[in-house]
Amino acid sequence: MITPQFTAIADHALLIEFATEVSYGANQLVVALDRAISAESIPGVKEVVPGMVSLLVDFDPLRVDHERVEAAVRERLTEAEPQLDEGRVHTVHVCYDAAFGSDLSVVAELASLSEEAVIAAHLAGEYRVFMYGFAPGYAYLAGVPERIQVPRKAVPVRGVPAGSVIIAGPQCLVTTLEMPTGWSIIGRSPTRILLEDPVRPFRFDVGDRVRFERIDAAAFDRLVEVE
Repeated sequence: MITPQFTAIADHALLIEFATEVSYGANQLVVALDRAISAESIPGVKEVVPGMVSLLVDFDPLRVDHERVEAAVRERLTEAEPQLDEGRVHTVHVCYDAAFGSDLSVVAELASLSEEAVIAAHLAGEYRVFMYGFAPGYAYLAGVPERIQVPRKAVPVRGVPAGSVIIAGPQCLVTTLEMPTGWSIIGRSPTRILLEDPVRPFRFDVGDRVRFERIDAAAFDRLVEVE
């Protein structure tokens, strides 16, 4: 049984932590609590921000205080039942050709595998959206198989294109902007994560599952126009 820790943040937020290290169990509690609060809103609460193993509840200090928010959150914790099979399943296409996966050979060398074995391992991963952060649409996916988990680079690379499929440790991410990264670039996806929809700006919700599907360069060119 995981006992959450409650910490007051300034005069307007409450942090609920379920663990100090990333785990599926802690993240599922975060997702479950997020959904429980969304289903029955707390008066004065302005925003709920789920993280890897914690949840930040931001509130209006003129309407409510830490004690009342904590009491309301504790009530909803009794209703927060983790459901591992909940969340939508999304297919994300990825091309692993050398032009798109500049670090694929490096990952293969570090893992003592062939490039095809790295690709097969990546495709076999069971990915779940743990959180959004760092940049718009940056969905952090847990589930990279242990045999291809590699550390961050010592020096980040600039100008990494949007759509790059990158990994570091147990995490995977599809970039949405051209930005520097210290993660390993193993492919590129035409699947858009940022959507032109003000109501639903991101393709995934926290707690959703993602599976990767391999495509070739010709399919990438076709799909980039429609996805």
